[in-house]
Amino acid sequence: MSRGQLRIYLGAAPGVGKTFAALEEAQRRRERGTDVVVGFVETHGRPHTTALLDGLEAVPRKVLDGIAELDVAAVLARAPKVAIVDELAHTNAPGARNMKRWEDVDELLDAGIDVISTVNVQDLASLNDVVAQITGVPQEETVPDEVVRRADQVELADITPEALRRRMVHGNVYPPEKVGPALANYFRVGNLTALREIALLWLADKVEDQLEQYREAQHITATWESKERVVVALSGGDEGDTLIRRAARIAARSGGADLKAVYVASGDGLTSARSARNLARQRNLVEDLGGSYHQVVGRAIPNALLEFARGVNATQLVLGASSRGRFAQMLSRGVGVTTTASSGKIDVHLVSHERVAAVKRGRGGRGMIGRGRRGFGIALALIGVPALCMALLPLHEELSLTTMILIVLTAVMGLTLAGGMWPALLGALAGSLLLNYFFTKPYNTFKIHDQEQLISLAIFIALALGGASVVNLSAARARVAARASAEAQTLATLAGTVLRGGSRVEDLLERLRETFSLDSVTLLERTEAGAGPAERQDPRLWRVVACAGEGCTSPGRAENDLPINDDLALALRGHTLDAADRRIAQAFAMHAAAALEHERLERQAAAVQRLTDTDKLRTALLAAVSHDLRTPLASARVSVSSLRSTGDLFTPEERDELLESAETSLSRLTSLVDNLLDMSRLQAGVLGANPVPVALDDAVPWALDELGDPAAAVRLDVAPDLPEVRADPGLLQRILVNIVANALRFSPAGEPPLVIAGKQGDLVELRVVDRGPGVPDESREMMFTPFQRLGDRNNTSGVGLGLALSRGLAEAMGGSLVAEATPGGGLTMVLALPQVHEKGTE
Repeated sequence: MSRGQLRIYLGAAPGVGKTFAALEEAQRRRERGTDVVVGFVETHGRPHTTALLDGLEAVPRKVLDGIAELDVAAVLARAPKVAIVDELAHTNAPGARNMKRWEDVDELLDAGIDVISTVNVQDLASLNDVVAQITGVPQEETVPDEVVRRADQVELADITPEALRRRMVHGNVYPPEKVGPALANYFRVGNLTALREIALLWLADKVEDQLEQYREAQHITATWESKERVVVALSGGDEGDTLIRRAARIAARSGGADLKAVYVASGDGLTSARSARNLARQRNLVEDLGGSYHQVVGRAIPNALLEFARGVNATQLVLGASSRGRFAQMLSRGVGVTTTASSGKIDVHLVSHERVAAVKRGRGGRGMIGRGRRGFGIALALIGVPALCMALLPLHEELSLTTMILIVLTAVMGLTLAGGMWPALLGALAGSLLLNYFFTKPYNTFKIHDQEQLISLAIFIALALGGASVVNLSAARARVAARASAEAQTLATLAGTVLRGGSRVEDLLERLRETFSLDSVTLLERTEAGAGPAERQDPRLWRVVACAGEGCTSPGRAENDLPINDDLALALRGHTLDAADRRIAQAFAMHAAAALEHERLERQAAAVQRLTDTDKLRTALLAAVSHDLRTPLASARVSVSSLRSTGDLFTPEERDELLESAETSLSRLTSLVDNLLDMSRLQAGVLGANPVPVALDDAVPWALDELGDPAAAVRLDVAPDLPEVRADPGLLQRILVNIVANALRFSPAGEPPLVIAGKQGDLVELRVVDRGPGVPDESREMMFTPFQRLGDRNNTSGVGLGLALSRGLAEAMGGSLVAEATPGGGLTMVLALPQVHEKGTE
């Protein structure tokens, strides 16, 4: 069964018409013959919204604790094509199927039901604190951004602030008595304008994600100027700080454009320790300015820069102005000029700077033999050596052959430095022939009669070849060192990504794809063993674990197949990597496998933790049942047995007393059995603990009311401005009843228990203090041990019942329950629960 589609109407504030637009869409689909039902819609009494419900089938709601909620089971049983579920960020009442309504919606989508829902921008988790800062009103109910981002359609229900305020004045949003305060506070024009801008920007980001997915799916590489994106190129020099700040100003003037910094690492150039330090500092600077840092590998810097810029759909590229001399610029145009000439629709900014990179990356520099240098050396060999010999020809009578050879040898050694082995060989050959022809007797012939001259020429050729070999070996070793440095820099960036928290499998694959400018990177896992080499081609034997870009279905179908272990492989598509690049990619692959294993271990640990929590609840439940069932069972049995065995010996008053005792005991048994069933459902995952914000100044009186008259004397010291705690109201009430009942049981006459609450760091502690006999330090933890009780042999003493259950319930809600000695004698039970911060998160 395919997953249903989610359509969300996003609004900047209540009253903009989200629910109205959702119901209009429902009516349009109903008229087209689509099976549409209303799962949950909150009209807030607005007549125009209510009128749109006419003709739409509504699934009855489920009432929990007096609150009407979405009945997920009923909607699943009805199985419509489309369900309308309002208020996506809503927190369900205790006892509901899920804690949040968006989780209800996920269930419907998994069942193949399309859902139309609504959400306000202040409900988005990432914007909750921003909206609270603007409006001064924290929002308790939130929905993760990812839930809304993965919706198939997000439509903005938009209205101007002035129109929304007029709508409120006309009574179309709130009742008349609420309009004045709302207009004066939350619904001020400035607030509404800011919220509208936030909603538009968030939706623009969502549209941008969809655009990137479309461009990637359609293999579109041309720049679309849908949004300004500024890319700044870093070289590892000191000038990078200046370029980043200039690019950030350009991005700011472009209306909040995206800022991206990129460094091109190449196997043809060295990256010094100083450059590595500069890049680390500049990465921090980019991220502090709200941008992102990237590193790619490329043999030609201009091509790599433009490929990256087009890949991220950049509109502007910021480069540092060349610091090379005029002669060097005559030989090569440089990165800036070359990039500008090939940039196409991308605007290129060449920024001048005072500080010049201390270390030039050696592409075309000293010690590195590239095509340009080799061609220049060959030209010098073909032109320069003959020209030098022609210049020496008039001096052959004045200079000896040895001197001539030394002069030409010096020129050949210069060729080795300029162009390497091949220009040196060519220069040595040309020089030896010309020296033989013009400067050895007989002149103007290639014959040599003098043995000494023959030896001199042989030594000349040997020295020329030896010098060329030394220079060539130096250049080769420099290339190896440069490649190793580039690999080390890339791996250092990978390690930095992991340390900065980007160690998710998808993040690592995206970094690898970006580094080598690949079309896609896919992590594949073998589902079953195959036979022969064809197994790596068969997509039925592999499943996609994670991917960046358009996924590949089997490793053998990619240009690069990197086996990780017997069951995992990395498939890289786009172009074939050379051996050195494959080594780096293999390091990425190992990191990805480790990250995958880490994620799976985290999920297993979470599952084990849930089992541990369930076991704690089960153990606590058994402890409570073993103690709490004993007394009411014995009492009911004695009462019923007495009535049956004694017949008419009891007076009517005595019979009533026995019947009342039996009724009370059976009522207590019924309550315990109900709790037992609820806890069993909780253990099975059917009845979940639903932590919600709870005010202790409300929860404590409820618990005391349940205890009845004995609790009337309990003293309370719970401040009304105490932060709310995150707890399940039903479970919290059971804990409070247990520990207050224990305190009442052992408090001496005239000294009732004291219930006091206060804030301790991120927790709120509630203390139940009694002046009873207390418990020895060494026996205090035994009170919470399952199937143990102080005074098992004498049930008139001890601490009380249900403490094991109470601790288990407290820990299940993320809290704790401990016992402390009361100063001056007695026992203090300390219940600690996480507080709800002002912005609605723990």
